[in-house]
Amino acid sequence: MFALRSGQNRRMGGSAPRVFGLPLSAEHFVLPRLLRKPVRMLSRFGRGEFTPPPYAASMLTAAFLAASSLYGAYLGGHFPAMVQGVTARSGFAVDQIKVSGNRETSEIDILDKLELDGWTSLVGFNPEEARERIVSLPWVRDAAVRKVYPDTIEVRIDERDAFAIWQHGNQLSVVEKDGKIIAPYAGGRQATLPLVVGFGAADRAADFVARVQAFPALGSRVKGYIRVGERRWDLRLDNGITVKLPENQVDAALADLADLDRENALLTRDIAAVDMRFSDRLVVQLTPEAVERRADLLKNKPKALKAKAEKRI
Repeated sequence: MFALRSGQNRRMGGSAPRVFGLPLSAEHFVLPRLLRKPVRMLSRFGRGEFTPPPYAASMLTAAFLAASSLYGAYLGGHFPAMVQGVTARSGFAVDQIKVSGNRETSEIDILDKLELDGWTSLVGFNPEEARERIVSLPWVRDAAVRKVYPDTIEVRIDERDAFAIWQHGNQLSVVEKDGKIIAPYAGGRQATLPLVVGFGAADRAADFVARVQAFPALGSRVKGYIRVGERRWDLRLDNGITVKLPENQVDAALADLADLDRENALLTRDIAAVDMRFSDRLVVQLTPEAVERRADLLKNKPKALKAKAEKRI
């Protein structure tokens, strides 16, 4: 319509439409359809024919104040809180939390790391920051946090694998195979883990424990693996016997010990320790009770021999 009027004005010798005194049409020029209505309104406004709608000033003032408030909130760092509040009250408040994969990590600790309150909005919740906080927990190797709209957070935990309990001084710690400390020992299911004792024991325990477990009859009776002087190992058995292994040729010593126990029931006798540190001999230490019984036996043996000899006479 505007293009037709422009052509009629030219044929009638009239002036072309203007906005603020500037011509808006030219020979053989037609505005795109989307621009025709805005240009006509600007043309009317320039000729003084445009009448603002009622309450236009109030609406513009309200829009200006709203924009100023949003901009001020943005500059003051309050914009995220505003988004949280609005979206939470619009049906996006976190209502459900699903946690999977945790065995040793408490769900309470995980919820604490999510840092939720009663009106946390799923829209403004940052899953990556929450994941970093969860990974800082002792047992957590990795984690994944996902938002499920409109009101659910899913947390998947990948925990570390406990290998042994390491006693260093008066402290007990749960460690991985590479010796890295996971957390302080807290009992429970961790009580079934092997006990390694001594400085440097945690770093070297994995290989040594595997070598001992290669002899099942012996490995099933070991309750403690003791590192001595960062050079060699002692074994503490379930009946209290200590086996002192040599620094070298450990596998051969373990094989000999297993054979002696199978053939002579060595490790079920009343002994306190078996010393295998010497390549040419095996030293067995008796318990104090066994020593006392042996002394009494040796003391009474001459009397028994004398009585037997008199009886023959």
